Amino acid sequence: MVCLYPYVSIIASLLSALKFCASDSYVAAVYEHVVILPDHTDIPVSPEEALVLMNRNMDVLETAIKAAAQQGAHIIVTPEDAIYGWNFKRETIYPFLEDIPDPQVNWIPCTAPERFGPAPVQERLSCMARNNSIYVVANIGDKKACNSSVPQCPRDGHYQYNTDVVFDSEGKLVARYHKHNLFMMEKQFDYPKEPEVVTFDTPFGKFGIFTCFDILFHDPAVTLVSKLQVDTVLFPTAWMNVLPHLTAIEFHSAWAMGMQVNFLAANTHNTSMEMTGSGIYAPDGPRAFHYNMETDDGHLLVAELDSHPCLSATPPATVNWSSYATSIKRFSSDEHDFPGVIFFDPLTFTELTTPEGNCTVCQKDLCCHLSYRMAEKHKDEVYVLGAFDGLHVIEGKYYLQICTLVKCKNSDLKTCGQPVATAQTRC
Repeated sequence: MVCLYPYVSIIASLLSALKFCASDSYVAAVYEHVVILPDHTDIPVSPEEALVLMNRNMDVLETAIKAAAQQGAHIIVTPEDAIYGWNFKRETIYPFLEDIPDPQVNWIPCTAPERFGPAPVQERLSCMARNNSIYVVANIGDKKACNSSVPQCPRDGHYQYNTDVVFDSEGKLVARYHKHNLFMMEKQFDYPKEPEVVTFDTPFGKFGIFTCFDILFHDPAVTLVSKLQVDTVLFPTAWMNVLPHLTAIEFHSAWAMGMQVNFLAANTHNTSMEMTGSGIYAPDGPRAFHYNMETDDGHLLVAELDSHPCLSATPPATVNWSSYATSIKRFSSDEHDFPGVIFFDPLTFTELTTPEGNCTVCQKDLCCHLSYRMAEKHKDEVYVLGAFDGLHVIEGKYYLQICTLVKCKNSDLKTCGQPVATAQTRC
């Protein structure tokens, strides 16, 4: 007779452990990093010199990763360009690149660093994850050899990709994403022929990932959420704040709300380039965020999130916004309208002159309507509603329609549209 009791006990224990691991919530972390930049990006350096710079940045990231793990974080996101910086030429970025394999190879660089050739950056990131039992998200460069006689292959015989990598709490490479929508200054990189839609599963939800400029395009950003239904989006970025529609915290928070997902945005920190604004966002609003244009310091954010926000939150009622907009009559006359400029775009503004009410501002075919109430409005703060309907010609050409609520820099209406860091009035 075979005794089954020990096996039954083991199976019961495993099921109990699995149930425990499938968590309803998790702790997320993002780190806003002040990147240590190379002295020159127009002169090639040796791989050894490149690694020295990357290790200096990884020293800082490792401190943040350890601190996040000590605060109970399950995953941490670090910024785009955090390990080597930006403004490279194609030939000068090459010494900073490594060959990053497909995650299906089941590889832990920390324990087998030479399996796919030299990979000191991947090895170190893997060990950070493994030694601290935390998922680590980082942005590095990937290189892939190709036949230069093939028309699509670059003349130097390899592709170069801006790449996000994810290592799980054991240090295993579980995700690799090649950025598809490159910013105009990223001439050192190639982009994949088709947008990659990258997801991976964890005990605390399904995750997707893309990088910075990708968020402004349907693919992969919208597809990742609408078709693959991820719970959380990971977003390494080097985001330059530009009013009115590209301010990091407001834009990323609104994206999380609109898409009904968690959104972990880790920005680089460089005040001279208007780079700041990181956050941990849920569908119902920010859990934590950081914006600092005063000092050059890194900052760690840690907050708890629902593992499956779509299951735990009541989705907003569906609204046909086109029908709604056309049904609204103009709230106010245009006698208080005045022109202004935000990032070279000519807007039409109207001032909010009362503590509460309704107002409208129009430009061409676009009318923006606002119903509002201000709590404890400060006398020295001026707010305006703005509209822009036209062709944006900076950093490319594209047609925009924008409605924006703006706090003016001071009581002079000519300052409306200039950057403002703080506001005391609550709406």
